Amino acid sequence: MANRIWTAECVADHFEEAFRTLRKLPPVKAQGFFNAWPQIVRTSREIAAMEPEPMRVWPSAAAITRLEQTSDWVLWIEEAERKLVWSRAARVPWKQISGEMGCDRTTAWRRWQLALTKIAARLNA
Repeated sequence: MANRIWTAECVADHFEEAFRTLRKLPPVKAQGFFNAWPQIVRTSREIAAMEPEPMRVWPSAAAITRLEQTSDWVLWIEEAERKLVWSRAARVPWKQISGEMGCDRTTAWRRWQLALTKIAARLNA
């Protein structure tokens, strides 16, 4: 990472990838609860009539490492900027973001660019 030139676009791409990786992680479950019931044996006809379960794709170890690095970057910016950067990584529309921030779309975009530029400047230093 030291020999790379960071830009605001590159930082934004990393945040989007980090958000996608977070979505792929398994859900957090409460410890200590388990099921003692035996597995149900189903016939082939019952299996054919069942709704197919969606295929779950787990993130790679490299993606999790990049997620951890990206999550450290948010400590370099302020809390309002963190919310803005993660909202854009989640592809929340600008109209909704500007409504939450109480400003117009252009001002929200400028604040987002400023936050990404702060992170890029810190990475390039």
